[in-house]
Amino acid sequence: MPRPLVKEDLLKLRFVSAPELSPCGERVAFVLTHIDEKTEEYRSYIYMQPVNGGAMHKLTGGGKIENGPKFSPDGKKLAFVSDRSGDKQIFVLDLELGGEARQVTTMRFGATSPTWSPDGRHLAFISRFAQKDTALDLEKARSQQERDEDDKKRHEEPKVIELIKNKADEAMGLLDMKHSHIWLISAEGGKARCLTNGDFEHVDPCWSPCGQDLAFASNRDGDPEFKPYYADIYTVRVATGEIKRITATEGPSSSPIWSPDGRSIAYMGHTGEFYSATLMRVWLISTDGGVPVNLTAQFDRSVGDQTGSDTRYGGGGEALFFSPDGASIYFLASDRGDTHVYHVSPKTHEVLQLTTGHMHVQSMSCSADGKRISLAASAHLYPTDLFLWEHERPLRRLTEVNQALLSEVALSEPDEFWFKGAEGWDIQGWLMKPTDFAPGQKYPLVLEIHGGPHTQYGCTFFMQFQLWANAGYGVVFTNPRGSHGYGQVFADAVRGDYGGGDYQDLMCATDYAAKLPWVDSERLGVTGGSYGGFMTNWIVGHTKRFKSAVTLRSISNWLSFYGVSDIGYTFTEYEILGNPWDNTELLLKHSPISYVKQISTPILIMHAEQDMRCPIEQGEQFYVYLKKLGVKTRMVRFPGANHELSRSGKPKLRLARLGHLLEWFRETL
Repeated sequence: MPRPLVKEDLLKLRFVSAPELSPCGERVAFVLTHIDEKTEEYRSYIYMQPVNGGAMHKLTGGGKIENGPKFSPDGKKLAFVSDRSGDKQIFVLDLELGGEARQVTTMRFGATSPTWSPDGRHLAFISRFAQKDTALDLEKARSQQERDEDDKKRHEEPKVIELIKNKADEAMGLLDMKHSHIWLISAEGGKARCLTNGDFEHVDPCWSPCGQDLAFASNRDGDPEFKPYYADIYTVRVATGEIKRITATEGPSSSPIWSPDGRSIAYMGHTGEFYSATLMRVWLISTDGGVPVNLTAQFDRSVGDQTGSDTRYGGGGEALFFSPDGASIYFLASDRGDTHVYHVSPKTHEVLQLTTGHMHVQSMSCSADGKRISLAASAHLYPTDLFLWEHERPLRRLTEVNQALLSEVALSEPDEFWFKGAEGWDIQGWLMKPTDFAPGQKYPLVLEIHGGPHTQYGCTFFMQFQLWANAGYGVVFTNPRGSHGYGQVFADAVRGDYGGGDYQDLMCATDYAAKLPWVDSERLGVTGGSYGGFMTNWIVGHTKRFKSAVTLRSISNWLSFYGVSDIGYTFTEYEILGNPWDNTELLLKHSPISYVKQISTPILIMHAEQDMRCPIEQGEQFYVYLKKLGVKTRMVRFPGANHELSRSGKPKLRLARLGHLLEWFRETL
């Protein structure tokens, strides 16, 4: 008999990411992350998996976090990033000779994103610095004492702020005003040379086939302060450092790749017609510049992985890649709860789906001949594993890293359903029965609401949902309007209408589930994070049908959100379509805090102290208002955590978070 899944099983999970298929296509390097039982900290190391059978084996283990594996063009060496020497630096491992990896960089503020030159003689990489930092400062890595002194200064010295973009959730506070720059170094090590300049971010370096240029994405000539999401594609001549602008668009551009003949560059981006709800597309432009061509204009889906999960750790892989003959460009896209591999023809613009079935492909990598693609993918009943795609052959699973745990615990498989939402729109959802389900009995039900709102729930492993099912709850989760996976009109429908059609969609999902014979309609709970937290706050202010609620990293007041969030001064205008000085009433109309007098549902408020995306004052306001009005409420604050707490936060805090969720619903539902 399988045992119940419990929150402590989080510590037993292993997370696969960053697949890197060797040029010959015979083996896959990847990152495997686990949680150290003693320290309860993440540990990431690089492993190798043969594609034609055989056990995976560990390649690295010298630090705490090692990732970003990249094969040299001949497949004989592997570059990767490791913190074994303190700050993250780039190392190279000789796969033929074996032995210890050799440290290549000694950058003062670390080095990431290694990418090999076509001849295998050099590595381009990214390192951060401010224009005031001298070359001598940057060439020597910091000692532990220097790192400690820098941390002390950051926490104790006054900060002079002149830019509106001065903090970020990923920084868990104020930005250090350093920027990412592209550097070049011999694969044997030595003196590094910076190829970019200025107070701009430079990301996604990619070598031209001839090795003379690097393409990258940056907002060098735009307005990085007030349009932080804008970026264009540039190239830099390696020999001279000459920078050339390739695109000039109103919107983001990223992940440039060169065509095999070196005449064109493909990239991901959009031109901002629907602001943050605009679908990402694949574009192609001549290396001489000109007008870019939207290759996926007729494919009504956003390029990239849009599916959320709480059991993935790390990224990696290739966002785009060309087939060797240049006839196809491969990419990921999310569609109706699944994320798959697609390719598009630069000539005909025809889009074809390569992988099939219900699954969540998170990252990919291709062999040099284009005949094999390695994938990191998950599904409802298993977290991420490695898979191999080959033309006209069934998808092969290469690893089962969590099989030991999954074989001993009870899991509930979600059932897909469709229902009519607001205005008769077709909306997709999933239902999970309790793992101890017995016909004839009635069970409480939890409505889960995703963040974004421009993401999607789908066919991926969600530990939180499985915990609900193992604790005796049914679970319903759905993709209301605003979600990705259903086209541009659907994704854009929430903008300017937060709490309107999206709220009705969620209530229609609840109506559908509440009518099922096994659901106790008197014991309904609701929870969600970020946008899902906003909707939870909104729901309890507009209906009393839910007996309990948990709001996570939520938004309660758009007026204050505008000025305190790291994205507030753009997101509020893009999504609510207003600002505090011209549209005060509009922002209050869409703010859950305006409806607190209508709330009677017991509600647990959970918020991370260093959340810069939805700052904790959003939860604090809601808590104080509810307490003053006599509503049963409780607030749990998580120190040392940001907006990513539920996905990549400290394991100890993630366990505490799950514990408080379960305890609250046991108490109130």
